[in-house]
Amino acid sequence: MDLGLISPLSIPQPDSNDSAIPRVIEKAFLDVGLGARLLTRTRVPIIKLCEKPPEKLLHDLREERLKWEKGLDDDAAAEEEDRHEDVTDGLTRQTDPADSNNAGHSSKLSDAGGLPGSEKYQQSLDNFKQGANVHLLGYYNMAKRLLRKLGGRDISHSTAADFSAEDFKILNDVCHAFLRGLADDALRTSLESYVSLTFERSPSTNMPSNRSLAGVFTQMEGERLALMWECRHIHEKDDHQEGLAQKRIDFWKDVQNKLTFGLDPLAYNRELQLAADQLKRIPSIELMLLEQAQYETASQYHSRAIKLMLDLGGHDSASPSNEILSAVIRHYIAGISHEDIREQVTAFAESLGNLSLKAVARRHKSLQLAKEFDKALEKDLYAEEDATAIKAYLPLLRSPMKPTDKMGEYFDFVIPVTAELSHLLAKINTLSDPAKLAPNQPRDPYKDRLEFPKSGVGVQCDINFSAHLALHNTLLLRCYSHTDPRVRPLVLFVKHWAKVRGINTPYRGTLSSYGYVLMMLHYLVNVAQPFVCPNLQAIAPPPDPNLPPEIVEETMVCKGRNVQFWRDEDAIKNLARQGSLTQNQDSIGYLIRGFFEYFAQSNMMSTIQIRGFDWGRDVLSIRTHGGLLSKQEKGWTGAKTVFEVQNKGAPPPASEPHLMQANPQTPIESSTPTPTTTPSQPLPSPGEPPKSSHDKSKGGEVKEIRHRYLFAIEDPFELDHNVARTVTHNGIVAIRDEFRRAWRIIRNAGRNVVPEDLLEDVTADKKRERDSFSELLVEIHGNKLFDE
Repeated sequence: MDLGLISPLSIPQPDSNDSAIPRVIEKAFLDVGLGARLLTRTRVPIIKLCEKPPEKLLHDLREERLKWEKGLDDDAAAEEEDRHEDVTDGLTRQTDPADSNNAGHSSKLSDAGGLPGSEKYQQSLDNFKQGANVHLLGYYNMAKRLLRKLGGRDISHSTAADFSAEDFKILNDVCHAFLRGLADDALRTSLESYVSLTFERSPSTNMPSNRSLAGVFTQMEGERLALMWECRHIHEKDDHQEGLAQKRIDFWKDVQNKLTFGLDPLAYNRELQLAADQLKRIPSIELMLLEQAQYETASQYHSRAIKLMLDLGGHDSASPSNEILSAVIRHYIAGISHEDIREQVTAFAESLGNLSLKAVARRHKSLQLAKEFDKALEKDLYAEEDATAIKAYLPLLRSPMKPTDKMGEYFDFVIPVTAELSHLLAKINTLSDPAKLAPNQPRDPYKDRLEFPKSGVGVQCDINFSAHLALHNTLLLRCYSHTDPRVRPLVLFVKHWAKVRGINTPYRGTLSSYGYVLMMLHYLVNVAQPFVCPNLQAIAPPPDPNLPPEIVEETMVCKGRNVQFWRDEDAIKNLARQGSLTQNQDSIGYLIRGFFEYFAQSNMMSTIQIRGFDWGRDVLSIRTHGGLLSKQEKGWTGAKTVFEVQNKGAPPPASEPHLMQANPQTPIESSTPTPTTTPSQPLPSPGEPPKSSHDKSKGGEVKEIRHRYLFAIEDPFELDHNVARTVTHNGIVAIRDEFRRAWRIIRNAGRNVVPEDLLEDVTADKKRERDSFSELLVEIHGNKLFDE
């Protein structure tokens, strides 16, 4: 539930950075025992409120409030605020590539690396080399830093429009140095034999020879795979598969020898990536690349190895003549991520000679499980009683594996459990899988001790201050719901689908419910044929010049924004009942089908003659005729950061007169490829970094807001606000994957395929995790007890 608090006579207004009202209300709630937390870094102040906070949560909220009153800084205190609306990119806090490129370009760091043609510039290029222990990805990151140092940038969709000849000069020079500096002589020599990487242009060649750094890196990765093909010991499983693989190798070489590579570097990058991806799917090459990822479980790693073995025509039967099995086991062991586990599995395999893959993997699983339990115990993640059982269980996990024939062929080697120890194994089976606990998982940047539980805390709501525009937004959506009885169930269905599929959490980098509502309205207004809903902003009645100012403010202009639309709810309802607003008679199911197809792919749709949504170029705009704008015309082509100076210190006594004075926000943009706002104060001088979001300055602080345009939805009234600005790289990948999954399920309905549940709750994974842990214990110990 959302509540709006409006105080029109307050000076300053409650949504002002200088207003004491939000903090006063927060304290009042905390004093009476409610859970309350003011989020100040959102677009308007928001108080998150819950009725019955757990004792520890209430204590932490009060403690946080006390820190603020004392002026103490706490990075964790601001984390939830970022999560609510202004989260940083992805799980690794990476900067958007386009933003990095432009940041490097705008700062013109060529003073550090020398101007093109200068001795210092050439020296920077000549000295660029790959170190002996630097892997290819690390070397590529070094090249990107060199490019920025020399004042250059890589070409991308967001920079292509204004990429100059000087930009290409620096970029091509760095690409050449990147190739020359490779430590692998064989790889460098092979790459230099291709037309696309011959940097000395023939005078008779009229073709441009522009490249991208990302493309050259793809060539290095792909050619490394092609060289692996030449020296492999295991071939494809039959002549047909060998022939298909050879065609992929030939295609890769043909792409690198294209004479037209420099005409469109971005299109050429796509060709390179396609060809390189095909190489990665050749089983004999996949085998040589086999290694366990950092957070990959032993069971997942084993499953990948089994698939590879089958793709190569092998089988898991221990035999000296089974060359494929021997090769898979060899690569499997070499790819185990933990060195100590790898050494122990190697000793196990060498001591027993001919083994099956499942026996080797079982030893790996037991040792990795022991290591994961160790890490969890170090962090005290289990209760004392459970920890005692785990400590008694660890020696068993690390004990030698023994051959057995009493459980069937599958359980050839196990760690036996006797009847005496059966109670211990039963106890372990009730515990949480240590692989899913924090020490054995990637760090979650969104974890916050002040986060409200999803249930068990009574009524929860958000209180927004002076959200005047939000009232117009709400009325607009309500009017749309009146236009056709199908609108409401369609919107509710899509919101429910997004929630259960885990892509409706803005603070985790996905999209808000409001964003999904606008997506559905865009489809109903602009894509469905004939339209389901009219465009209420486009058919707004003309303004009456005789209207008094208060009515104009109420229905036409709000905070300087045009909020005109057809808002006569009774008229809309009457015309909708008469069927006068639309000629569309499609069923709800048919409209849902079209909605998912439209956002799942960008080709021509199967139901109507229109292309699907282009996530990379389009901006959803329900106010606009046709519903789409381009990111280019909006200037939404690269990420940017806005810094706003705020006065958020503890409120002084109410009697002080300066409480009534308002200091306007001061936006400062940073790393902006296409500035859209003029700063109201001078930018910091060169070399003076903007203050962090928690730095105090004259009693205030600097709020940092991150704007992203990976997905772009224009607000109906605030035309400079991207409703999807919270969507990070990981978020857009998840959202698009879910749209593709939904479209696949709908498209395959009624066909002879394994059915999937469109609305399967992602929390069902918890039960699967419980089952998989039990299966792991059976895998390690077998399905029967042993005698003493």
